[in-house]
Amino acid sequence: MNGTIALAAMEKLLKNAGAQRVSEEAKIALRTVLEDIAMEIGEEAIKLSHHAGRKTIKANDIRLAAH
Repeated sequence: MNGTIALAAMEKLLKNAGAQRVSEEAKIALRTVLEDIAMEIGEEAIKLSHHAGRKTIKANDIRLAAH
């Protein structure tokens, strides 16, 4: 999965963290890492919601899956 999150958002995150300049490569690398993490959290959240007998993923499923 690649390209779901906008590169502009990656630049904004890095600049908010204190970066003065951000290369295109850095934006792509951060996006790849964050999308991979999001996919793992999403898959775990789906398991949690199914275990609870729900089809809907709730915010608490995401929070639990992230830990």
